Amino acid sequence: MLDQLFNIVKQFGQDTVVNNPEVPNEHNEDVMADATKTIASGFKNVLAGGGFQNILDLFKGGGGNSADAGSGGIGGLLKNPIVSMMVGYFISKLVGKYKMNPSSASSVANNLIPNALSKLISQTNDPNNPNTTLDGLIGSLTGGNEQPASNSGGSQLQDILDNFTGGGNSGSGSGGFNLQDIIGQLTNKAQNSFQDNDGGSGGGLMDLIKGFIK
Repeated sequence: MLDQLFNIVKQFGQDTVVNNPEVPNEHNEDVMADATKTIASGFKNVLAGGGFQNILDLFKGGGGNSADAGSGGIGGLLKNPIVSMMVGYFISKLVGKYKMNPSSASSVANNLIPNALSKLISQTNDPNNPNTTLDGLIGSLTGGNEQPASNSGGSQLQDILDNFTGGGNSGSGSGGFNLQDIIGQLTNKAQNSFQDNDGGSGGGLMDLIKGFIK
């Protein structure tokens, strides 16, 4: 699913990065790869810290659909601590690595990161888009395949998200899952994947994302 995330970033990066004179053309692809890594690594860090519930809250409350409903949209996403963390990290990356001035870097980050996340969340919540699921995203971050199927036969994490967005409750055992057990399992997987990648340097993740550049 990282390739889908990279394609989403490229979609919004056309105006924000490619057509932006503040970003040298030779850095366009690298900047978008770094934006993709910022989002992926941000989620992975949250998972490793036991924050899967926070990711669920983001996905059930954000995205393009919420903008249509007038419940915050991009502005609402920017208030989310996960999103603000990603934006702040990406600003630092643009200033430090690409020597952009802070004002331009802030403009790029505050546009590209939340718009890409909004699209990702919207696609994940779309029942007509089975190729973009929470299981696929989390699996790509923790170094494994999609998460095990739930007792109902569907995708476990997607079932949890659908339970939230469909008005169900998130209590233990609802829909055949125990949320606290799943949080513990995902936390361990994320932590182990950091150890497998030289202590979390992220080089492997960035190499994978750069492999999507054509």
